[in-house]
Amino acid sequence: MAKQYKYLHPLKYHRDYVAHGVRPDGREFNKFRPVIINASSISTADGSAIAKVGRTTVVCGIKAELCQPKAENPDQGFLIPNVELPPLCSPNYKPGPPSDQAQVTTKAIADVIENSGCISLKSLCICKEKLAWCLYADMICIDHDGAVIDACLIALLTALKTVKLPSVDYNPAIDNKLVNTDEMKPLSINNTPVSTTFAIFDDCEILTDPTHEEENVSTGIITIVIKNEELCSVIKPGGSPISEEDMLSCVAKAIGRGTLITKLIDNAVQETNDEI
Repeated sequence: MAKQYKYLHPLKYHRDYVAHGVRPDGREFNKFRPVIINASSISTADGSAIAKVGRTTVVCGIKAELCQPKAENPDQGFLIPNVELPPLCSPNYKPGPPSDQAQVTTKAIADVIENSGCISLKSLCICKEKLAWCLYADMICIDHDGAVIDACLIALLTALKTVKLPSVDYNPAIDNKLVNTDEMKPLSINNTPVSTTFAIFDDCEILTDPTHEEENVSTGIITIVIKNEELCSVIKPGGSPISEEDMLSCVAKAIGRGTLITKLIDNAVQETNDEI
């Protein structure tokens, strides 16, 4: 009966729980779900990771290729993220072209990477105007249960920290390049941006780290990005407004969680390095 009630009246189902100060999965309003990170999960990729936030699971694989820099940025390489939300992750997504949500999530991740400056694109340039590294970061969600931006960002940053690029000797006079895989160097990561998503329920209650069901019945979603224990950016695609008091509370929670997630990422990468 409970499953039928939730299916027929999802909003009232959640309101009944919220009225008693608890959520359907048993968490209090300000509790996070557990996070699991596995680094270097794909042997054929130049960098990879799997991140789980509750049941939400994202696999990230990074492939590095040599290319020519853009004319407008002749001394920079590329980091191109792409988020896929296939039918496998949720019945809400259908086969075919990338969904609107996938494109919005990809744009959000790209904006976070640019705003945080977590990686210097200039460090990916080998020879100005001639040769640079292009990093293709593909993030595939295999189980979508809310806060997908958070999981994508964790997987991406973990994967970036596992990337090691070979040294390249390049002679621009004859356009000759020699890739030396015996000399592998890790990427220079300036900081670790961590996002935390909150749901605004019935215009008044703030639910931390919402599930997919909670996101669907909420009146607004806000994602706060932290780097180096400071506010980096805020992602809020419309919906209910949030008071200044609630906003400050969310930022404080995001800062605390950001520190913990950064340690988890570094520990996962270190464990992988120790095994090697």
